[in-house]
Amino acid sequence: MSFTHTPPAPVTIPVKGTGQQFPVHRIYCVGRNYVEHAKEMGYTGREAPFFFLKPADALVVVPEGSTGRMAYPTLTQNLHHEIELVVAIGVGGKNILAADAARHIYGYAVGLDMTRRDLQNDMKKQGRPWCIGKAFDESAPIGPLTPAAQVPQINTAEIYVQVAGQDRQRSTIDKLIWNVAETIEHLSAAWELQPGDLIFTGTPEGVAAVVSGDTMECGITGLGTLSVKVA
Repeated sequence: MSFTHTPPAPVTIPVKGTGQQFPVHRIYCVGRNYVEHAKEMGYTGREAPFFFLKPADALVVVPEGSTGRMAYPTLTQNLHHEIELVVAIGVGGKNILAADAARHIYGYAVGLDMTRRDLQNDMKKQGRPWCIGKAFDESAPIGPLTPAAQVPQINTAEIYVQVAGQDRQRSTIDKLIWNVAETIEHLSAAWELQPGDLIFTGTPEGVAAVVSGDTMECGITGLGTLSVKVA
């Protein structure tokens, strides 16, 4: 087969303790999926879940025990961190029932949904898509995957991000408005999920700005930590 240019290398994430790499297909993100975060964004109540996407090459894959680096993005003066539980799909499917969702999950990771908040807010005011605020280069730092069987208590795990040793966000996964299984049910009604899909499940309250030189220290109980410096 002849190509017009060299195809990009596949985007992959290391799997803890296996020596294997998880090839990424799509990245789905859930908006406003913690009550207190919805409130700080000016919304209340349990609205129906909604989704947006990031390109797979927006990932900044950070090996265990390392500090990753992301460049401060262009066009923004208000770059926000959003710590999230990431779900990796191992078995695809469409119209998956919440009761069956667990068998479709390969594993979990710690992720950051970085957001150009000023650009996102401008798009909201104009009724336009959020892509420029959410789907930019290096907007999705992520740590290694942990197989699901190794974290049976993930749905009650603590989730946090610190900057300069101070808590910015801290909550628990059981405060999700739509839990992981329900999210998979809703998402798979709109798209046929594929092995390699990632789901960023939403962020708790406390989102705030970072500047060049800041290091975000993130973690989820059972999944380890994710360290990312804004270059």
